[in-house]
Amino acid sequence: MKDFFYAIQDLFVNVLFAPFDALRALELENWWSANFMSWLFIIVGMVAFVYWMLQLKKYNDNNEEDKTISSHSYL
Repeated sequence: MKDFFYAIQDLFVNVLFAPFDALRALELENWWSANFMSWLFIIVGMVAFVYWMLQLKKYNDNNEEDKTISSHSYL
């Protein structure tokens, strides 16, 4: 049973966390390239947010939503 837990430790420490170790070493050389994935996720999130807002504006301009007070039963 002890070998099973050592195998799990070895998997995580030496295999699955290897990219994070590489990023940690890269950060000492160049901070911008070490955070490339973070910047990519931020850009994708901003593009998705702008797209979402444009879609909401399109539906709002078409007056497709029922905005009356009694439109929902919980109101």
